[in-house]
Amino acid sequence: MTVTKAAVDFGRLVRATRKAKKLKSWKVAEQVDIEVKHLGRIERGEKRPSFELIIALAEALSVSPARFFEFEAAYADLKAIKKQIIRQLNSRDVAQLLKAQELIAILFDSQ
Repeated sequence: MTVTKAAVDFGRLVRATRKAKKLKSWKVAEQVDIEVKHLGRIERGEKRPSFELIIALAEALSVSPARFFEFEAAYADLKAIKKQIIRQLNSRDVAQLLKAQELIAILFDSQ
């Protein structure tokens, strides 16, 4: 099977989602009842998962299956995004920073 850009993008998003959830590949593979090598191949874009496996991966990672098809997110430069946020915060006073902190906590459902 030929590796396609869509398969690579899909795999990057699966891997990024798994890592963001701080889950080991063996644990996710176990949850969806596949070999860890198969998950690795999916994450590298070498294998295309079935519809059922996409659903199982989404459930195991607690996301919508649509998350794996948001290909523009696969190319987001995490360091550049963080630098941009820090630049925006650097020019704020204490009251504005407290508001930003509150909004971030609400946005990410954490206290």
